[in-house]
Amino acid sequence: MRSLEVDTRLLGMIIALIVIWIAFDIASNGLFMSSRNLWNLSVQTSAVAVMATGMVLIIVSRNIDLSVGSLVGVIGMAMAIFQARLIPTTFGLGFDQPYTWIVTLAFGLAIGAALGGFSGVLVAYVGIPSFVVTLGGLLVWRAVTIIMSSGQTVSQLDSTFTLLGGGPNGSAGETVSWIIGGLACAALVYGLVSNRRRRRSYGFPVRAWWAEASIGFIGCAAVLWAVWIANSYPWPKALASQYAVDNGIIEPEGGLIIGTGIANPVLIMLGVGVLMTILATRRRIGRYIFAIGGNPEAAELSGINTRRVIMWTFVIMGVLAAVSAVISTARLQSATSGSGTGAELQVIAAAVIGGTSFAGGIGTIPGAILGALIIQSLVSGMQLLRFDNSVVDIAVGVVLVGAVGLDTVIRRRAS
Repeated sequence: MRSLEVDTRLLGMIIALIVIWIAFDIASNGLFMSSRNLWNLSVQTSAVAVMATGMVLIIVSRNIDLSVGSLVGVIGMAMAIFQARLIPTTFGLGFDQPYTWIVTLAFGLAIGAALGGFSGVLVAYVGIPSFVVTLGGLLVWRAVTIIMSSGQTVSQLDSTFTLLGGGPNGSAGETVSWIIGGLACAALVYGLVSNRRRRRSYGFPVRAWWAEASIGFIGCAAVLWAVWIANSYPWPKALASQYAVDNGIIEPEGGLIIGTGIANPVLIMLGVGVLMTILATRRRIGRYIFAIGGNPEAAELSGINTRRVIMWTFVIMGVLAAVSAVISTARLQSATSGSGTGAELQVIAAAVIGGTSFAGGIGTIPGAILGALIIQSLVSGMQLLRFDNSVVDIAVGVVLVGAVGLDTVIRRRAS
């Protein structure tokens, strides 16, 4: 393990995830590890994982955001009303236009940035504790969502916009998925090689070649396995038959089988994960956020504009809540007043289980995504076994308390 230089906490999370999957698969007689369930699990994880990457920065800076679930609800409702009512009726531009989804997406991201920035200003410049500000936001934005929709569901969304939520047509397809998997493996190998060269150039010790090869092999195997699972989930027979008719394909005797491939929400999640990792580790604002979380007084004395940095963390969180609202609304092809309810708890749990410390200064983006997958695996597996929602909440709560307790013990021993 010393030769591999693997983060033991991250390795422990991966082992825990494997144990959870095997246990649920045995209990469900093989249903949990089926391609259909794993494909749906990846889509369900995407919305939580996107927000969890932003929650890492919030918690690292010694703050909290309890309003993200309500933000998903109000932004999703605003986007639904904008594309289903305002554009076609109020503005008279018609329904299902080529530009509708782009304008709607920009509209939602702008609202997310504005609402996140508003909370950030209250926390950073007015000095109100983030717990109070975001708790108020949780109540206010949920009420605004209900007022906007009059408690009704807004549906008939733009057809292109709904593709962002996944589904047979909202996926990359078999060929593109294999290309994405190949590029991901190439990027992994390139990262390992370039990191080795960089460490050598600075005179730092490097891993043995067998360790580098092992990490690259295991990583590429995991990526290709995930692509294979996504491609193993076929289109529904009715859609495949209609596709054959529309494209003049002679349907074989057993029916046309078309692999779904990687879903669009998963691609969005991976893209957000890469961008947030670069932001947290390769950009000045990321280093500032971790410096503030480690020691706010020292960060301010060193010349960091702590107020502005904290405000921008809430802006980023608002934008990511908007991205999650896009995924959730497009997936359901409608917006409801209850959308996003309770999401804040799953997001915070995912970040903490992923290794983010409430003491500040410690946290990783990949860990938060893995934490979101663990949380959603628990929820999905227990629902598959038909446990009551109360039992599911108990399980998530126990895991969350256990993760925080483990972090506390580790920090105490380190000090």
